[in-house]
Amino acid sequence: MGKNILIIGACGQIGTELTLKLRELNGARNVIASDIREGNKELMQSGPFELINAMDYNSILGIIEKYKVSDVYLMAAMLSATGEKFPEKAWELNMNSLFNVLNIAKEGIIKKVFWPSSIAVFGPTTPKENTPQETIMEPSTVYGISKQTGERWCEYYFNKYGIDVRSIRYPGIISWKTDPGGGTTDYAVEIFHAAKEKQRYTSFLRQDTHLPMMYMPDAIRATIELMEAPAEKIKVRTSYNLSGMSFSPAEIGDEIKKHIPDFECEFRPDERQAIADSWPRSLDDSVAREEWGWQPRYDLARMTSDMLAKLSARQQAETF
Repeated sequence: MGKNILIIGACGQIGTELTLKLRELNGARNVIASDIREGNKELMQSGPFELINAMDYNSILGIIEKYKVSDVYLMAAMLSATGEKFPEKAWELNMNSLFNVLNIAKEGIIKKVFWPSSIAVFGPTTPKENTPQETIMEPSTVYGISKQTGERWCEYYFNKYGIDVRSIRYPGIISWKTDPGGGTTDYAVEIFHAAKEKQRYTSFLRQDTHLPMMYMPDAIRATIELMEAPAEKIKVRTSYNLSGMSFSPAEIGDEIKKHIPDFECEFRPDERQAIADSWPRSLDDSVAREEWGWQPRYDLARMTSDMLAKLSARQQAETF
């Protein structure tokens, strides 16, 4: 008998693709998608879906008991740029949802929890280049503060109650399937859509702003590989640094030009620039590589080629 998995926040950028991959690997009926709203057609038609408010303990518990869930992936969150507009709401959602799941695990009802952290846990005082696994963390955004606090609570629940909770500090995630969700690295998704649709893009970050990034297939694979790794290999119970590549808006623009020569990009930094400036330029993820064998498969060139090909195929499919 296979395990039953619940994804909370399944309709977001990462949640959508994580749900589809987990259904492919574990069987559609064994993976329950849930969110506060319905998702896209592919998600909704591929397996069971439940409406859940991640801040409602009883709502989550009811679904876990209904489906006899053993593993929970808590993907619901308010991201960096949106969180700065609604700081109290961001804190409430990001923290209360985590407490709900950790406390259900504490009762022995579920066996394993995945909770995503972010490079937002780092701040202006963090070393910018090859940021180490353990370093100065003084985040300057509500999102980052909530993620740093969440990391400490995950470690606390592991040490005090033995909860098997695992986490990754996601860099900027790039995907062709789902729209960006209000993050500071969203430009790296928007730029591909703009290149295909109108061959020009205005970046809200400065041209030389280097940030750690990852292509969605690598992010999904890393998440599942971490959750499938033997517990004795998981030494970090806060969150693992995870890196795929690091690039700037100018560099991704130049890479796109190799495929779309007429593409033009201009740069008009807005309030998101200050958030980006507080984050690392690149990450040292050697601990994840050593402990559970993490290896990225996509660099900037391979990702760009694949993104543009996938977007072209989608445009053609929508035309017919």
